[in-house]
Amino acid sequence: MIDFRNTEGVFFVGIGGIGMSALALYFRKGGYTVAGYDRTSSAVSESLASQGCSIIYHDDPHLLPELFSDAVTRDRVLVVYTPAIPPENKVLSHFRDKGYRLYKRAEILGEISNHTDTLAVAGTHGKTTVSTMTAHLLKQSETDCSAFLGGISKNYDSNLLTGESRYTVMEADEFDRSFLRLNPLMAVVTSLDADHLDIYGDHATMVEAYNQFIAKIRRGGTLIANSKIRHLVRVPEGVTCFTYGLGDDCDFRAFGIERRNDYYSFSVSLPGSVISDLRFAFPGIINIENLTAAIAIASLCGVTEQEIRKAVLLFRGVKRRFDIRVDSPGITYVDDYAHHPEEIRAFVTCVREYFGSRKITGIFQPHLFSRTLDHAQGFAGILDELDEVILLPIYPAREKPIPGVSSELILDRMKNPRKRLLEKKDIPARLDIMELDVLLTIGAGDIDTLVAPIEKLIRNERLK
Repeated sequence: MIDFRNTEGVFFVGIGGIGMSALALYFRKGGYTVAGYDRTSSAVSESLASQGCSIIYHDDPHLLPELFSDAVTRDRVLVVYTPAIPPENKVLSHFRDKGYRLYKRAEILGEISNHTDTLAVAGTHGKTTVSTMTAHLLKQSETDCSAFLGGISKNYDSNLLTGESRYTVMEADEFDRSFLRLNPLMAVVTSLDADHLDIYGDHATMVEAYNQFIAKIRRGGTLIANSKIRHLVRVPEGVTCFTYGLGDDCDFRAFGIERRNDYYSFSVSLPGSVISDLRFAFPGIINIENLTAAIAIASLCGVTEQEIRKAVLLFRGVKRRFDIRVDSPGITYVDDYAHHPEEIRAFVTCVREYFGSRKITGIFQPHLFSRTLDHAQGFAGILDELDEVILLPIYPAREKPIPGVSSELILDRMKNPRKRLLEKKDIPARLDIMELDVLLTIGAGDIDTLVAPIEKLIRNERLK
């Protein structure tokens, strides 16, 4: 058990990460002194700084604020880090060598999970969207919730929501087996495609870790599984399992889907009832499936049909998840966090479904050397479905280079003749804005730093 009672300050090593920043904001709102380190400034870290967090951007312990550098105050400080921080990091080494209380982000979330009714959303993709939808449905109802999200909700302009409810929505991250720290009342599993094989080794071991996570659901709790992966999950004794999806055999099923101009109309069947004629203005059939999972959780938490109906209509999405930055006649720009072949496939499918036969240009930044090695052929196959592709060098994140692994592994496997490899810094100058129809930026690395410059170029050159 982590003792927060005698703690004055919390330091986050890697504070700009989307999961870490939500925790940092949580402690800041709780009245703690919050500081942190990250490699570069970002919109997330700048937002934290504006709310009173002290942040350094150089890996130098001499820059630490006094509360976090004086051995006299060591016992009044917690240090939180992520597995993505390399062990040779000097700031982290300082805290480790001086005997500070160090905890992984997952341990802190786990402690919070122990003291709330956690609604955990897991899956190799879709979990950020489902958790944000779930939190939105609960926040727009009398039920309410708090939430730690893996993306910035457009409705609330934050990845942290606070409330008075007993429910807390959390993303359950499979990286480094972090989700095994949670003890949820309810859990959703959206997908089980092979990913993080640098951690798990093979798909079967990854699936087994998910089943260990499912086994953490409290007795008397609930599992909500995508019907497509139901055969892979084990339901613990004392846990009720429901399925969701678009198939006739799902316990929570979306049906009667119709595209009407700029929104979808559809209905959702629940055990014992139907919510008819929902209106949803967010692109993609896959997101109707995601919304069905969120509706399942919300209804089981007591959210009423009318509350669901209103909240669905008002949902605005998540930044970097089918994030439409520009949508004008003749030019559309969409940004998305997709970084696994199946995520990109879902994204491209949504784009084709939403924008029809228009010419689509994609800029893709592969994320991790290990993921590129494991899925080069899968990346190539889905990128070939675009009309034009620009590849960027691999974003290494927490990894060191793997000999022979680069973006050329994907490029060489692609059959699309309209493909090229460019440096990220060269994109603004080399992008032919006047020839674009639908432009996509895709990836989980620092490709997000291109979004504002590209949007500015489009507005200056095409929309003046």
